[in-house]
Amino acid sequence: MSEKILIRNADAIVTCDDADRVLCHSDILLSGGRIEAVGRDLSAGGAQVIDAAGKYVYPGLVNTHHHFFQAFVRNLMTIDRPGLTLMQWLDDIYKVFVRINGDVIFYASAACMADLIKHGCTCSVDHQYCYTPATGITAVDRQMEAANMMGFRFVAARGTNTLPRWQGSTIPDEMCETTAAYLDDCQRLLALYHDPAPFSMRQIVLAPCQPINCTEDTFTETIRLARSAGVHMHTHLCEGENSSMVRRFGVRSLEWCRRIGFTGSDIWLAHGRETLPEEYPLLAESGMGISHCPAPTMLGGSEILDIPGMRKAGIPLGLGVDGCATNDGSNMLDTLRLAYLMQTFLSKQRGGCPSPYDMLKLATAGGADMIGRPELGRLAVGKAADLFMVDVRRLEYAGALHDPASMLAKLGVTGPVWLTMINGRVVYQNDRLTGVDEEKLLREGEDVCDRVLRDTCGAFAPYRRHQ
Repeated sequence: MSEKILIRNADAIVTCDDADRVLCHSDILLSGGRIEAVGRDLSAGGAQVIDAAGKYVYPGLVNTHHHFFQAFVRNLMTIDRPGLTLMQWLDDIYKVFVRINGDVIFYASAACMADLIKHGCTCSVDHQYCYTPATGITAVDRQMEAANMMGFRFVAARGTNTLPRWQGSTIPDEMCETTAAYLDDCQRLLALYHDPAPFSMRQIVLAPCQPINCTEDTFTETIRLARSAGVHMHTHLCEGENSSMVRRFGVRSLEWCRRIGFTGSDIWLAHGRETLPEEYPLLAESGMGISHCPAPTMLGGSEILDIPGMRKAGIPLGLGVDGCATNDGSNMLDTLRLAYLMQTFLSKQRGGCPSPYDMLKLATAGGADMIGRPELGRLAVGKAADLFMVDVRRLEYAGALHDPASMLAKLGVTGPVWLTMINGRVVYQNDRLTGVDEEKLLREGEDVCDRVLRDTCGAFAPYRRHQ
């Protein structure tokens, strides 16, 4: 990509760079999918010009945890988490998940990517651990197909569950793999899709689902393969499993990780809400990060992550929307707002809370650094041309345009943005995805949902369209 693009005369550019600059009435020059210059009165002969008057420009948001395959259980009130115990919910939801096939993976991924893009997210990790008899090993392949179609920067975290149910797993045996089969597919995916170069559009992460649903050798062999291949690792941890880990292994989750060598700056954890202050040094000293997912914390009435304490300790942090079974959406702007408000709830007890801009930094540069992508999450020379714009020439913003850096989290700017750009290409503008037929994809996705889930699965019985 060599075309130059000049974003001209933005009301504000919130850079999220190391100096935390906010530039007013300024420009951004893009070339080859990268930022070539940021400042006032830039020019470039023959460049495509985007008039950004009346717009605030932000770095693309980086979502550090998701489960795209869950998109078709959104708004499914027959399996409503707040009204069920955890085990009831797991038993009910996996009766749906076990039916998922490759077509569901494709259209669910497209739906989630559309939601992410429309709300300013330009790069997402997806923790794909749903492998059923109907998906076979093709789940990540179908996700890559969707990402290519949408023009989305995608990090596929190849998950797995390997512990049989009779040994204590919460996963149906039909969705369990062997460690050997999982590793074979990881190697296949690494060879097919992983591009380790900066500005890569496709990467692979190795991501056993969680220790309580995997054998120990799944983790130790993941460490071996990931470090030999030079790729990152990811898992769920400290989200409610510690008592089970103590019963099974005699230690809490993080101590188990330390014992087997599953620590380091090439690893980040989803949730981490059960982490104790005395465990912070293990995370900070090893460089292991945490993806904070506020929506499931609220849904489950769980502990609120101690972001002030973790930041003080030096633990890397990012934000994640989490899967649609515990969020019902993929809106990163909504996640940013929820995360900020949750921290304010305990500000008196904790002696303060992160600012709205602090939370934006977690959603941009912080998350990018944590997943090993420092070229993302900032509007600065040499960084990726991933950004979004908010049109502030709207009545609802009257009297509130004092602080562009704080505005998103503080005001709750959670509606669709005006423009989203990924790798120097506009993928969404003026309420339209570019390069895809959104209505056609919606019809096809609904038909797949009918055929695979609504017309066959008891949880969907009240919602069948063809009764």
